[in-house]
Amino acid sequence: MMQIINNYLSMDAKTLNSFLALKSYIESQNFAGWDPYDGLNSRVFQATPLKHWDLARLAWIQGFKRSPINLRKLLLVPKEYNAKGIGLFLTGYCNLFKAQASSQSTGFGTQQEIRTTIDHLAELLIQLQSKTYSGACWGYNFDWQARRLFLFPKNTPTVVATCFCASALFEAYEITKNETYLETALSAVNFVINDLNRTPKKEGFLFSYSPREGNNTVYNASLLGSKLLSLCYKYSKKEQHKELAKESIIACCNAQEKDGSWVYGELPVQNWIDSFHTGYNLDALQTYQESTGDRSFSENIEKGFEYYIKNFFRKDGTPKYYHNSTYPIDIHCPAQLFVTLNRLHKFDENKQLAHTVMNWTIKNMQDKKGYFYYQLKKGISSKIPYMRWSNAFMFYAMSYYLLNTTSNG
Repeated sequence: MMQIINNYLSMDAKTLNSFLALKSYIESQNFAGWDPYDGLNSRVFQATPLKHWDLARLAWIQGFKRSPINLRKLLLVPKEYNAKGIGLFLTGYCNLFKAQASSQSTGFGTQQEIRTTIDHLAELLIQLQSKTYSGACWGYNFDWQARRLFLFPKNTPTVVATCFCASALFEAYEITKNETYLETALSAVNFVINDLNRTPKKEGFLFSYSPREGNNTVYNASLLGSKLLSLCYKYSKKEQHKELAKESIIACCNAQEKDGSWVYGELPVQNWIDSFHTGYNLDALQTYQESTGDRSFSENIEKGFEYYIKNFFRKDGTPKYYHNSTYPIDIHCPAQLFVTLNRLHKFDENKQLAHTVMNWTIKNMQDKKGYFYYQLKKGISSKIPYMRWSNAFMFYAMSYYLLNTTSNG
């Protein structure tokens, strides 16, 4: 395989082999798999009256999530498609298409082969939409108990999943010019405008995480709503899309600390500062700026990036979950770095950090079978292959690394 990828001059062989192993693994699984939070899909649990008790649901989910032993086969949890995971894969293959075109190498497949996969994933994503809402939207393929606050039934759409999925369809449209992909992605703006709740602030408002009541305090969720509106404005040129995006951004930027950080959310139990959600925030702000031409928040981006790059990565490449604590090291922590550097056009000036973090991640978080681990803890870590959380996100992230480390031979 390495002989046919000789045009990838600036990407080291270790990273290339790692990516190819991951790609081989996910394709062998046909993009379906388990998730850290899919415990309630257990046919055993669903056959018991415990499914009606919130504490039992919460304990069951947490037991599956925390166990280093995979109980899913025993307790009949099927491998399934996860819409956000498919969206991440779709964006990743779109990036592969661009990298292949730039390098003229067939190491990742021919243009036609990658294009075929893009169409397959885009059509699958369209099929996985949640129904009966104002526009295209997506949720998760499992019931999810959020503490004792509320139950998200399977396929309840969220702004996070919807943003990642619609963004992927925009990317697919740019490559294929398939109008169905564009129309579906654009319709997601109606979900954001009509189905999400808004919580007024002194200036602006926050979008809710989902249409359900009581999940309206998370900054990255609101900013992902703004990101989606911004992407839609890029195509629609409707001032409403730009104005609503800006209102949410104003509220979220007013909540940014002087040092450039954001806490996760407004509730006391959400008062932490973490790595990858900070990256989500920066990505959303950058997307708004580039899609609308409005540079009102450029200082927020710069301050946020400076905080992000200085507080979440050690010199040896170890990624930190929190600004003041390393563990648990979630796969999103290193992965989001490559996305953030690409989106903010800061890869070249941070190339050594990216290389060091990539090497650390491959060494410490990739299994010999090709998949990546969910989290590393101080004690026993889980090495269960999670398709959406670990492998889709790392595939997505590594595809951005590829875009910045490939060149013509």
